[in-house]
Amino acid sequence: MNAVMSSGSTVESYDWTRIEYSLDEHGNAVLPGLLTAQQCQELAALYHRDEGYRSRIVMARHGFGRGEYKYFSYPLPALLEQLRHALYHCLAPIANRWNLHMKIGVQYPDELDRFLLRCHQAGQRRPTPLILQYGEGDYNCLHQDLYGEHVFPLQVAILLSEPGKDFEGGEFIMTEQSSKSQSANVVALRRGDAVVFTVNQRPAMGRRGVRKVAMRHGVSRIRSGQRHTVGLIFHDAR
Repeated sequence: MNAVMSSGSTVESYDWTRIEYSLDEHGNAVLPGLLTAQQCQELAALYHRDEGYRSRIVMARHGFGRGEYKYFSYPLPALLEQLRHALYHCLAPIANRWNLHMKIGVQYPDELDRFLLRCHQAGQRRPTPLILQYGEGDYNCLHQDLYGEHVFPLQVAILLSEPGKDFEGGEFIMTEQSSKSQSANVVALRRGDAVVFTVNQRPAMGRRGVRKVAMRHGVSRIRSGQRHTVGLIFHDAR
């Protein structure tokens, strides 16, 4: 399944050689203009509906930061269902290569449905795609979205709001840490842009060969306005 954007382009039409290089070097890569302004507006409007979700999380209650998010229930909204399948298909070869380099004995099937079957057979049956809402003063602590034994090593976040217009602040942040170094990276996004990023670990070349680098992600404090984001995680949760 390949999601067709309103412009007529598809997920597969992106420069995946560039994306793969950025993921290898930085643990993240931007897909500019994945969604149109209208698609972003329609998805953001879903947040205020009661139906279509399995749970709502108020982040401050759990020490996750400030703000809130909702996990979608199955079936997902059609656009997100298409995007989840299409993006997984493009990312699975990268995930498989990463695991080989890190000597992790897990390989991923070409199609998302086959991977989700693996998750569901292991008791990970709850859908993980979500929509997040941040207001003034809200933020998301650095974290990893693991959810169970079966973890796909890449995920996607799509910004639904326009920086500088709908909100100020709220930058997407990634950190990486190995046994000898640590660093942080701010990923600049516009409305409709998506960022593909590392869930847990990525391979990096060191003096003695490939080493594992631990990655975390979060969102800096919102100075004003309101920010909506959709997250597409490819493994389901217990």
